[in-house]
This record gives sequence, structure tokens and C-alpha cells, in this order.
Amino acid sequence: MSDPYAPVDGLEIGVEGVVLRLVLDRPRHRNSLTDVSMAALIRTLEAARTDERLRAVLLTGAGDDFCSGFDIVGRNAGAAGAPKPRTGSIQRRMPAQANRLIPLLLDLQLPVVCAVRGWAVGIGAQLALAADFTVTARDAVFWYPFLRRGFTPDSGSTWLLPRVVGPARARELLMLDRKFSGTEAVEWGIAHSAVEGSEVAGAAEALAAELAAGPTVALGLTKALLNASGGGDLRRHLADEAYAMELSSRSPDFREGLRAFTERRSPDFGGR
Repeated sequence: MSDPYAPVDGLEIGVEGVVLRLVLDRPRHRNSLTDVSMAALIRTLEAARTDERLRAVLLTGAGDDFCSGFDIVGRNAGAAGAPKPRTGSIQRRMPAQANRLIPLLLDLQLPVVCAVRGWAVGIGAQLALAADFTVTARDAVFWYPFLRRGFTPDSGSTWLLPRVVGPARARELLMLDRKFSGTEAVEWGIAHSAVEGSEVAGAAEALAAELAAGPTVALGLTKALLNASGGGDLRRHLADEAYAMELSSRSPDFREGLRAFTERRSPDFGGR
């Protein structure tokens, strides 16, 4: 069986201790995604769902930028003499690419930390939005330029953005393709914190380490509950909370948390 964490062109992948590290690595192209790197991201996150070693994910970009979106120009250039895609190729491709990647980030029962510097464009901005915590440079530039390019938004942006920033702001960002800064991303709830560009990597590393030291089962269930909270059915959500509490209370980390409380010390969670 092939290694699910094998790096590919445009994506560095590594496991350091209990943290899965993903680095978008096409700095000359502002780390734009390709079919190859998109498939590798999906493959890696699929594997991470059942990898008992892992306790957090850290997603970053090489060089000065995070991600400038998907490299549509590179894909359309193709190989010399290659036939043009058949009508409907986008509709056939999306379920296995962006429409798979964003839900994977949201559903993954591991905390995901994203570090943004420079440009976060299109699906790059969506990756930051779908992460649980995004640490951004204050002067980073987020942008959803879909309509400026003449096509409609993708990667769940018309679903996720209104839920985070509200419908009026979502219209502004998507229909008027307004750029916004890392500072504004924090003000609007898109990012967790904004720091100087030189501090982004260290702040994201520290946050990932803090989350990786937490009660992994309870963190994953809490993430799932938060992501399901927009459904509007309070009684069903209360039942889901009870189910999650039942599961988490059977974990070794729950017992460690109780011992630490009675012994008046900080808990030493093992991620189990």
C-alpha cells in the first residue's frame, strides 16, 4: 500500500510527533493548488481521520504567501496536443476535488490550525475559513475573485461565508470581490488571531502544540458539535451533546482530567 503521507509536487507532507504538517509548496506560483496537490491533500486528510497517532493538523504555505487559489491557467494550458475537456468536466470533477476537500477539513475530528501570510485567494481563503483556527499576518490579503474571473464561487464559499460573516458581508466579499486584510479577517470571525508576519509561524506552531496536548477525543467531538450547531433543532442538538458527553466520559483523558482536578494540577492528556 502506498504511503498516504508521501509528499508530491506542490505539497510537503510530514508527521512530527503527533502533528500532521501540510505545507503548500509552489512559492513561485504563490502556492496555488493543482490537480496533483489537491488529490494529495484529500488523500492525506482521509488517512488522518483514522490515524491514532495524530492529535492536530498544521496547514501552512511555503515562502511569502499562503495560497493563491487553484491554478486554472496551468490546468487549461495542459500538454501540447491534448484534447479539450468534454462539456461538463467541471461538474464531474468538483465532487472529487474542492467539494471533497472542504468538508474533510470541517469533519476531521482533529483540530486544524492554518497559518496565513501574503495572499489567501479563492480556495486558499476557503482553506483558512474551514480550519478551526487561523493565525494570519495583519497585512495578509484575503480575496474571493470568482466573479472578476467571470465564473461563480466554489468550494462551499456561498454556504460557509454567510454563516461566518453574515449574508450582507458575504455578498460584499463574493459579489463585489472585495479584498480584505488579516486584521479584518479576525474582526469578522474568519481568522482566530492576527499578528506581525514574522510571528505567524511561531504563533501557529504554539497553537497547534497546545491543541495537540489537549483531550483529543473531547476536542474532536466538540468540533463536530460546533459544526452541526447551525441546524436550528435545539432538542436534536442537546441529544447530540449528551451522546458526545457519553463518549468522551469513557475516555482515558476524561479520567486524567478528573484526577488532575482532585490533585490540583494541570492534566497530562494522552490523546485517548
